[in-house]
Amino acid sequence: MALNIRQMEILDIARASGRVGVEELAERFDVTLQTIRRDLGELADQGVLDRVHGGAVLRSGVSNIGYEQRRQMYSDGKAAIARACAAEIPDNSSIILNLGTTTEAVARELLNHRNLTVITNNMNVANILVANESCDIMVAGGALRRTDGGLVGDLTTEFMAQFKPDYAIIGTSALDIDGDLLDFDMAEVRVSRAIAGLARQTFLVTDISKLSRSAPVRIISMGQLDTVFVDQRLPDSLMQKCAEWGTRVIVAD
Repeated sequence: MALNIRQMEILDIARASGRVGVEELAERFDVTLQTIRRDLGELADQGVLDRVHGGAVLRSGVSNIGYEQRRQMYSDGKAAIARACAAEIPDNSSIILNLGTTTEAVARELLNHRNLTVITNNMNVANILVANESCDIMVAGGALRRTDGGLVGDLTTEFMAQFKPDYAIIGTSALDIDGDLLDFDMAEVRVSRAIAGLARQTFLVTDISKLSRSAPVRIISMGQLDTVFVDQRLPDSLMQKCAEWGTRVIVAD
């Protein structure tokens, strides 16, 4: 079935923001709620969106959304998460920052911190923090992913194993309701697992949309984290599990 012009525009909006709402779309296109629901149903039938309560999200699968698209999605939420996370990082600290657009947002919030040592396998993080002249930056070796500036592979994991930083700040591509962090790339997952096991404290930075996505490879459980920074409250069942695990949850505002 060919998409009509409105449906193509809806898909463009979803690609830019990750999610679309029925009421917002009805107002934007000046059509009824039923018309938008029908559009979203047809887009779901085409395999490009997944219906959720009140709207739809980009369909998850076995491949990740493109880097530039991810960088623009939920930018306000990521900025709030990054501010909350950076506020927990004192000056004179050592930090590992891994791959992801949210960890890059954290790097931007660390530009005014003093005397940091940052270890990263994310070329974008290194390029952001080079503006902080009091920050020492150590970049891992490994295979460069041109799509997002990430360094992955055995060499990267071996490099990370040499350190025991104060904080590890990691991201995730998807989050399971059982509390598992998920990703798409096994090579990246190995690095993330190594990073999480090195630091004195491990932080997860993630927006709530990751709960509506799926990925095939498990990283670790939220029970292995010290703190989770998120832009909206987690579902009650997951909040309860975090309380049982002793994992602190900070909802950024």
